[in-house]
Amino acid sequence: MNGWRNYAWESVTFSGDTNVITGPNAQGKTNLLEAIYMLSTGRSFRTRFDREIVGFDFSSAELIADVYAHDRTQTIQITIRPGQAKKILVNGVRKTAGELAGTVNTVLFCPDDLNLIKEGAAVRRRLLDNAISQIRPKYAELLGEFNRLYEHKTRILKDWREKPSLLDTLDEFSDALCRVSAQLIRYRAAFTARLDEAAAPIHKEFSGDGEELSLRYATVSTVTDPFAPARDIYYQICDHQERHRQAEIDSQQCLTGAHKDDLEIIINGRSARSFASQGQTRTAALSVKLAEREIFLAETGEYPILLLDDVLSELDDARQSFVLNRIGGGQTLITCCEDENISSRTGGKVLFVEKGRIR
Repeated sequence: MNGWRNYAWESVTFSGDTNVITGPNAQGKTNLLEAIYMLSTGRSFRTRFDREIVGFDFSSAELIADVYAHDRTQTIQITIRPGQAKKILVNGVRKTAGELAGTVNTVLFCPDDLNLIKEGAAVRRRLLDNAISQIRPKYAELLGEFNRLYEHKTRILKDWREKPSLLDTLDEFSDALCRVSAQLIRYRAAFTARLDEAAAPIHKEFSGDGEELSLRYATVSTVTDPFAPARDIYYQICDHQERHRQAEIDSQQCLTGAHKDDLEIIINGRSARSFASQGQTRTAALSVKLAEREIFLAETGEYPILLLDDVLSELDDARQSFVLNRIGGGQTLITCCEDENISSRTGGKVLFVEKGRIR
């Protein structure tokens, strides 16, 4: 790492098993996990703006890593320069973030994920998007195309009063959004079904056989079957679009598309978002994340890198033990404060971080 947040220059070798990253607060532990996540997804989990990653007094930030995954070693290099497009190289070949997907996989669990159940739909869509993009590179490309179309259409809806001729292109962008949305919906519905199947037994064990967890994908009301062929879903979304066209113009907002979707989480037949206690929401969130890890294993034949960012301190002893007992078999990076005794419970390699240095 060079110029990455508070790391002027640093290198580190991780164990293939459990790595405990400890040290005082605000020393760079989360920055280190952010770098690993960037190597996997091509983006940060903390900011939309890459320029914020570049350290003070640096003109650029750079990551170079040798990663072993899918039975081969590859070198990933990522360079961020404010005002320029992010540069991603894999074995010296230029890649987009979408093309980087799948080179090395990660599952991240951070304190914000404990609010996965109670927060708005955008948080749960992000979980689906991040996971599917890594195992289905085509999905990452579709998502990028959707975001581009959505931004164009939103600009038209917000600016048409000052420039009425913009409405001439509105239907073109609406149709393109419907086509891409139909494909995204099929991917998301299929992944949700797998997540539901994997999370239910984990949650049942986690709750001592006392609760039933189920997950359901929700999309626009006119879509009767999110597993149908993309062509059928497209026609149904177009029906929704036609009904809401004038409402979009009046409200200056996109009302039809995959950006309205949600992952419904249900405990014992009731909406977890509306009725779950704090303990139930944390158990459900953990179950979903651990299920995501199992899907990666089933899909690729190997565990993804599990990134646990200061999560254990937010959990009671029983939930900590449940997580720690399930992280074997793959590489895990856990950040914690120096007064936590996690290393003795995991038996892993300990890395101490202070002022952007690792020892």
